[in-house]
Amino acid sequence: MSAQTSTQGSPLDTVKLFLAAALLLAGVVGYYYFAGQPLLYRVLGILGATALASASALTSTPGKTFLTFARESRIELSRVIWPAKRETWQATLLVVGMVFLVGVLLWLFDVILVWGIRLITGQGG
Repeated sequence: MSAQTSTQGSPLDTVKLFLAAALLLAGVVGYYYFAGQPLLYRVLGILGATALASASALTSTPGKTFLTFARESRIELSRVIWPAKRETWQATLLVVGMVFLVGVLLWLFDVILVWGIRLITGQGG
């Protein structure tokens, strides 16, 4: 495990993140501003604005930290021992069965409580 140090963002990082937010906002505003244009062009415009905003954000220190986290997460996922299909089905059926059993027990408990309250209060049947 690598030691992590806290780094302060530079003013340039703030500008990059502000630019990313402005590009996203411009993409959304442009999508509605050019409502008369074909949908394909508007969608391509918003996808382009999103790509530029992502590029801007990922060049900042928080963006680089996110990329490092994503790479390390992918490596960690490759180390996970995933259950076999049969184990997954068995666990799923066990959970479904237990949920059904607990549901029936709660229903029985409710019926007994209603019967007891009616007996005590003299209401009903």
